[in-house]
Amino acid sequence: MTALTWAIVLASIGAIVVRPWQRPEWMWALGGAAILVALRIVSVPAAIAAVGRGTDVYFFLIGMLVLGELCRASGLFDWLATIAVDLARGSAARFYSLVFIVGVAVTAVLSNDATAVVLTPAVAAAARSAGAKPLPHLFACAFVANAASFLLPVGNPANFVIFASKMPALGTWLAVFTLPSCAALVLTYIALRFVSQRDLRDPIARNVRSTPLERSGRIAFGGIALTAFALTIASSRALPLGTATAICAAFVYVAAIVSDRSLTRVVTRIAWGVLPLVAGLFVIVAGIDSTGILGGVRALVIALGRAPAWSVIFGAGFATGLVSNITNNLPTGLFAGLALGGAAHHLSLAAATTIGVDLGPNLSVTGSLATILWLMALRREEIDIGPVTFLRVGAIVMFPALIAALGALVLVAGER
Repeated sequence: MTALTWAIVLASIGAIVVRPWQRPEWMWALGGAAILVALRIVSVPAAIAAVGRGTDVYFFLIGMLVLGELCRASGLFDWLATIAVDLARGSAARFYSLVFIVGVAVTAVLSNDATAVVLTPAVAAAARSAGAKPLPHLFACAFVANAASFLLPVGNPANFVIFASKMPALGTWLAVFTLPSCAALVLTYIALRFVSQRDLRDPIARNVRSTPLERSGRIAFGGIALTAFALTIASSRALPLGTATAICAAFVYVAAIVSDRSLTRVVTRIAWGVLPLVAGLFVIVAGIDSTGILGGVRALVIALGRAPAWSVIFGAGFATGLVSNITNNLPTGLFAGLALGGAAHHLSLAAATTIGVDLGPNLSVTGSLATILWLMALRREEIDIGPVTFLRVGAIVMFPALIAALGALVLVAGER
């Protein structure tokens, strides 16, 4: 039965990426979950409980999806695109750097999912306006979404899944993660710049015809700022991020449709399939748990507690990073959180696990929910980047960044 469970899990994850017969991603996640339940590998109550664990994640995604579509429909993306092109002053390399810096900011204060949902379409629009080759700039969105996602707790929903109710205070978080985050970001920037150097040599347009930002666009922009503020407050007080995001999005949506009635159609254009996709992934985690592997992982965690700090950090970071590329980082984070017991063990072990779960997924398109959302956003822009293409870039970008981040964590752990 264990072999059958893993076969279903791996087939489901593979189908999410490849999309056989062009069927949407959520169908394959739900299909795998349904098979696990039908074969009684996961009981119905266990499946319902697994889906329920993602409640705050669903609210978070709903809020981000609504905000992202509002930004698109109100013309905010196109307006931001013209600003980015003007600041680049004809240089594709400068434009790449701007995208990277903005991606760090968006991920840190709004989460990596926001970078995938909100920033990626804006960058695609900017690249089109400037006549730039889009891949370096779109890859910057994908890779920075994960590389910057442990700079602050709010950067990745997986962070809250790992630490559960024992999230470190913001000061402690910054003391532990600031140096590893900076190391990861610097190495990610350099490696991706190296991979994209040919495409970044070509000049881009210096000036792009701009249009004034309508009132609804200003409301959408204000909504992003409001959400960032709300998430910062919620993060510092350990409040549910999903609830805060959904409330802000609902408020901004109402304000936007009062300004422009045509925006009522926004909710019909949202890719709602991401919600059943995430629900299916949580059930798939329950299937993995049914194999009894959790007990073995907990025993390994106890054993790691007696090992040298550097081996604990590198072992946990690489293990969770590689596993995330097989099962996706959100389920891996949930699984790791259960094994760590809400981060009750040494903080260095929990921090290494977080870095692995957040940064490791830069290897493949299956690695993180943010990358899958990024891929879905690109498909809406009629841009298709295959898993092999992503893997070629990811193999060059991810490993140096992960080694640097974990090495920096070793230094931090030695000072504490």
